[in-house]
Amino acid sequence: MVAIDFGWARKPALPWGFSRSAARQRVGGVPPTVLVLAGIVSVQVGAAVAKQLFAATGPAGAVSLRLFFAGVVLLVCWRSSLRIERRALPVVLAYGAILAVMNLAFYEAIDRIPLGMAVTLEFLGPLVVALAHSRRWIDPVWAVLAGGGVLLLTHADGPVLWTGVLFALAAGACWGSYILVGAKLGERTSGGGGLAIAMAFGGLLSAPMGILGAGASLLQPSVLLAGFGVALLSSVVPYSVELEALRRIPPRVFGVLMSLEPAVAALAGLVVLGQLMNFAQWAGIACVVAASAGATRTGR
Repeated sequence: MVAIDFGWARKPALPWGFSRSAARQRVGGVPPTVLVLAGIVSVQVGAAVAKQLFAATGPAGAVSLRLFFAGVVLLVCWRSSLRIERRALPVVLAYGAILAVMNLAFYEAIDRIPLGMAVTLEFLGPLVVALAHSRRWIDPVWAVLAGGGVLLLTHADGPVLWTGVLFALAAGACWGSYILVGAKLGERTSGGGGLAIAMAFGGLLSAPMGILGAGASLLQPSVLLAGFGVALLSSVVPYSVELEALRRIPPRVFGVLMSLEPAVAALAGLVVLGQLMNFAQWAGIACVVAASAGATRTGR
């Protein structure tokens, strides 16, 4: 039986020295539940800020900036452990390719549909992975609940751009693959050198599409600053606070808290982007949140 940990599924841990200097010394007195919620809010606000970049860079340009800056941060933090064995290289490169495709598909999704809808649909990827590895009698209940939530999400007041839905589902499929390949990465590498190289490779893969779509706009100081802010909000801050939280709460509790992410995404879309969702869509989000929390809580 498998209990899904949505935080681990999305975010590998940063190096110990980085987390201690950036998080533990500053937030050690903050309750761990607050830290987890802060990480969730940071990720979704980062996604909302990234969407505001699309006018200047397009989704591909925003992905390029995010992966570039995240890769730089990780390469600097893990510079002492960047050597990896030859047999691990295919896994590292596959991991980086999945990162690039996952982020690009997700940004293409939020360019077409509300942030809350996109994140909820993307969440189906790790949920499917969890249910596929479990054999408990209650698992079909969570699957039906999640499926009902998806149907409710499509009841929009206006037309739903199905290309956005498909991109979100593709991002979810990549997230599921990310979990499986991430397990292999952990087996074949030690430290964060493999992650740093994978992130850098993902940045290289996305760079041509970003340059083709945005051109010289990527070099504007305001765009670079916003891209660095997205990398901080979507990577650095969550890595730090969630790693500190995991030191003080059980992984299962952490996973249940992470199940709130679709709801927080919908709120971020409402507050930051002014994206309104109707009652049926909020009910759909609640169904997926309940399904992911239930799968986490009842899995072994």
